[in-house]
Amino acid sequence: FIYVYLSGMKTKTFLLFLSRSRLPKTPTNFINTIMNSTTSPANFFQIPLKIAESVWSGFSTMVNENKIPRVLKRIGTHNGVFHCDEALACYMIKQLPHYEDAEIIRTRDQNILNTCDIVVDVGGEYDVERQRFDHHQRGFEETFSTVLPNTARNKTIKLSSAGLIYVHYGMEVITSVLKKIDYTPTTDCLKAIFLAVYEGFVEELDAIDNGIPMISDGLPRYRINTHLSARVHRLNPEWNSINQESADELFQKAMNLVGGEFADRVIETATVWWPAREIVKSAILKRKGFHSSGEIVKLNDRCPWKNHLVALENELGISGEIKFIIFHDSSDTWRIQGIPIQPDSFICRVFLHKDWRGARDEQLQKISGIDGAIFCHSTGFIGGNSTLEGALKMATKSLEAAAIDRD
Repeated sequence: FIYVYLSGMKTKTFLLFLSRSRLPKTPTNFINTIMNSTTSPANFFQIPLKIAESVWSGFSTMVNENKIPRVLKRIGTHNGVFHCDEALACYMIKQLPHYEDAEIIRTRDQNILNTCDIVVDVGGEYDVERQRFDHHQRGFEETFSTVLPNTARNKTIKLSSAGLIYVHYGMEVITSVLKKIDYTPTTDCLKAIFLAVYEGFVEELDAIDNGIPMISDGLPRYRINTHLSARVHRLNPEWNSINQESADELFQKAMNLVGGEFADRVIETATVWWPAREIVKSAILKRKGFHSSGEIVKLNDRCPWKNHLVALENELGISGEIKFIIFHDSSDTWRIQGIPIQPDSFICRVFLHKDWRGARDEQLQKISGIDGAIFCHSTGFIGGNSTLEGALKMATKSLEAAAIDRD
């Protein structure tokens, strides 16, 4: 029709021409076709070919290609009160390319569920080949470690529907989320993100949905990091609400809430958590080049390190070996910090020298005999020095004093 407009050809004449022949694939062929037609106006060929090229490809495809109806896939889950686990499960499924346009069917009617391509959190069946992912049935005891024993052996929380989808499709979901920010993780990075997101996000939802106590034998089995389960629960209609929103619309809100926070966690893990882990790992591997004992680590870049250090020690088979970490502070001085027995503890494997605790500046320099000493915390968990050399001396003297005290 752009040809019609530019050439002055009458629309009726043009439509008559179209009705008599199949559209050629290129403007050049189209012009040649018209040249052989008795309906061709003389001024038609004044149209610049570049204009024709810019519009013809899409128009020709639109007219010539067969239109095949697209059949939407169906994700089944239960209706009624919704929970965090199936909201996250449905969100994750829709991140997979072949399910991105899928319709969500909320029902407990088994006949309807049987028509769905994938079913989560309902149906009393766990069968990956049949794409059935329920966890409520008698005898179901799957955990992250039973499904993926080579990825982690200490993940013993029973899986919810979210956990089931995550252990089977989590890496694909993570890849899809990161693709949206043009981030392509390495294989090692993807594996690390996969486990970290489970530990820091999905595991909590699995535990709460399955009613698993947080403390067992005085030790925490999992951590509450998001409180998402409670927030999703509050999205359900109140029992006495007069003007209730559609349950399906509220479930969509729950999916958006959970999915948004899940995606944020994946992106943060890839762009913040992973780079810090690499810095800490490099420092650990090079620690004996910094000090022959292997008990002192120097970070080349300041970053969050406590959780990484403990996890990497376990991974490398050197648990408990590192006693101090030294890093450059934002005030252009150096910090010496004792490694805590747990990442969130102030009890250290080795503290700074007991005679220094609470002293500062000249007093500390006089007591310690170390130039540049700035402070030592009253508990001895951290201290400071104006130079790297001074910080290293504070760490080594503290190690020597601790060895004497043990003897």
